[in-house]
Amino acid sequence: MSDSIQQLLSWGSEKLAYTTREPTGAPTGRTAVVMHGAGTSDQSVHAQLAQQLAERGCRTIAFDFTGHGASSGRLQDLSLSDRFDQARAVINSLAPDGDQLLLVGASMSGQTVADLTAHYGGRVVAVGLLAPAVYPRRAWPLRFGAGFTQAIRVPQAWRDSAALDTYTLYTGRAVLAVPGEDHVIPQAVNDALVQALSMRADFTHLVLPDADHHLGRYFKAHPDACARFADTLTAP
Repeated sequence: MSDSIQQLLSWGSEKLAYTTREPTGAPTGRTAVVMHGAGTSDQSVHAQLAQQLAERGCRTIAFDFTGHGASSGRLQDLSLSDRFDQARAVINSLAPDGDQLLLVGASMSGQTVADLTAHYGGRVVAVGLLAPAVYPRRAWPLRFGAGFTQAIRVPQAWRDSAALDTYTLYTGRAVLAVPGEDHVIPQAVNDALVQALSMRADFTHLVLPDADHHLGRYFKAHPDACARFADTLTAP
């Protein structure tokens, strides 16, 4: 089992709580970044997966976005743009320059993974998506407490998401894990993601029939499913 160390990273006037896990055995030269979803979620929800990735040779970083977990700040002041900036600060500060990136995002962080993939380009060699969401371009700069909810509730607004364009062009490994029935993410979103990732990526679609939207919790209760996801994401 890899050692994990929780620390704080400065982001402007805020502090981001993060945990690093060093790889077990021979390092692969990859840094995995695990990002939680919205609401009351935090990095602890995906500790099982972070550990699995470390055991497969990845230096692994999980962190709390502001307003979540042990990080400072208020959730209502956060935006998708801020989530991108915070994740980028974590990567730039903590991932060795020469490491390839393996990005994992749950729910809202499906958008953040796409934003990071567009930013880092070929350095991103694998993306893992857990019941992911995508959002319209106009919602990206809006604070969660000021206009964001109204913007994403416009019918079919998500179809104007930059994430779908990014995933259509992505050529690395992609693993999309979804529950058999998701009461949070519309089936049309999942279908659009499957279509986008099937274009150029080395794509695997995992459907977990007895899971719900909260796949981090599901992985804790079903370690074999977590191991399958980690194996698929890190395969040579």
